[in-house]
Amino acid sequence: MEPSFIVTGNIIDVAAKRIFYGKVYVEGKKIASIKKLEEQPLAGAFYICPGFIDSHVHIESSMLTPAEFAKLAVVHGTTGTISDPHEIANVCGIDGVNFMIKNGTSVPFKFHFGAPSCVPATIFETAGAALNAAEVDELLSRPEIHYLSEMMNFPGVLNADEEVMLKIASAKKYNKPVDGHAPGLRGDLAKKYIDAGISTDHECFTAEEALDKLDNGMKILVREGSAAKNFEALIPLMEVHYGNMMFCSDDKHPDSLVEGHINLLCKRALDFGVDLFKVLQVACINPVLHYSMKNGLLKEGDPADFIVLRDISNLEVLQTYIDGELVAQNGESYILTQTAETINHFSCTEKTTVDFAVHADEKNKQQVPVIEALEGQLITNKLLMDATIENEMLVSNVSKDVLKIVVVNRYKDSAVAKGFIKNIGITKGAFASSVAHDSHNIVAVGVDDESICKAVNLIIGHRGGISAVDENREMLLALPIAGLMSNQDGYDVAEKYTEIDQFVKSTLKSPLAAPFMTLSFMALLVIPHLKLSDRGLFDGDSFSLI
Repeated sequence: MEPSFIVTGNIIDVAAKRIFYGKVYVEGKKIASIKKLEEQPLAGAFYICPGFIDSHVHIESSMLTPAEFAKLAVVHGTTGTISDPHEIANVCGIDGVNFMIKNGTSVPFKFHFGAPSCVPATIFETAGAALNAAEVDELLSRPEIHYLSEMMNFPGVLNADEEVMLKIASAKKYNKPVDGHAPGLRGDLAKKYIDAGISTDHECFTAEEALDKLDNGMKILVREGSAAKNFEALIPLMEVHYGNMMFCSDDKHPDSLVEGHINLLCKRALDFGVDLFKVLQVACINPVLHYSMKNGLLKEGDPADFIVLRDISNLEVLQTYIDGELVAQNGESYILTQTAETINHFSCTEKTTVDFAVHADEKNKQQVPVIEALEGQLITNKLLMDATIENEMLVSNVSKDVLKIVVVNRYKDSAVAKGFIKNIGITKGAFASSVAHDSHNIVAVGVDDESICKAVNLIIGHRGGISAVDENREMLLALPIAGLMSNQDGYDVAEKYTEIDQFVKSTLKSPLAAPFMTLSFMALLVIPHLKLSDRGLFDGDSFSLI
């Protein structure tokens, strides 16, 4: 049988740690054979290697549908993902998971979705859906579900909560991995968590924590997303522990995805001095083996999933093949934009400025708890600061960068939760988002109630989106799919996102690298230390509402 096509170049055999000049023969969707022409690489020839894998990502955080995410990712050599549909599941339940699977199969890309383990993430917030152990078991029984998604309820694991343990037992029953999420967990507690069957963690923010978990048999993911960045802390471990590490983005906004993906982490690892074969082991091989992914590894008989690189120093991606199909070349994606169905859960009505007022009383007129946001981290600090009072109301203090933050229940009309936050940095106006992990209520921060109200109502009026306002301008990127994703072309969404992001940075004066991504995590209760849910301020250390 004649091959469909042949790709010639320097073939990187990651497992054998060798590079030789040869030909890859593709028949249909498979690699029929690989022929060695020279023992050594040929000067000037391009390089061929397996595709890059994002080992943990919430597609929804890109504000793109799976199909549009793939359209942007393949340009950077990504051929597959381990994708947790936790975000849309918290909004729409199993219907949301089914939406992601169906949309993902419409394009030549290898999404590997998991069964969300924590919907809702906690009992201290209002989500749009819940998945019990029986429903998680049903999901895990399906061949298109490849693993149990991050078990954020690590206290439930440590305390052998019945519902939590049933979900883990289901994953074991179907021989599917269990992903972890245990920021800061160390020592005997980490070992107990791992021994329960948890195989990975992407939440390590120090090398010491990661090493502790590696020593107990866990695989560690080096995360570099739009907000949470742990590359610098963890990369020194890769030279020794590359066999048990992977790369992931976790949460990546569309503008960042246009710039690059896992390829950028590979380049940074090379620049740090990590050996090429070790970098590619982490980026291309480990996820496929750990999750039994359907991606090929550039071997005879494998699916024809591979990339062509200009060189092995900058790792510039020239071509991306998936199942023998050329899906990207020279920076251009060949995946076409498709019409996506709309699924949503949005039931609140517009607010008034009175809804955002905070009365000063005997409990709060002296000092107030303040969330301290930290650049590049999901964790926050818990501060106690002097209250600023005007006309018997607690208000923002722009000079001290202490601003009002609110969370509005998007699933029903209820009282608005209010608090204060430091390090957002805007000096006027407000910005808001219906992307607010994990329950995706509306979160907003601003200098005054009028601006906050305006930003929130823009989102309510469009049943989802991100917004930013000042006295002269109102901006909105609508996210009609679950209030999380756009139904538009991925590159157009990235352009619109960049515009509103720059407005927050340049006009409202936020110094944050990713203000919307940072804002989206201020309601993430499972990450310490102080957060805000639609039910009020939450202490992540005592795991209770204040």
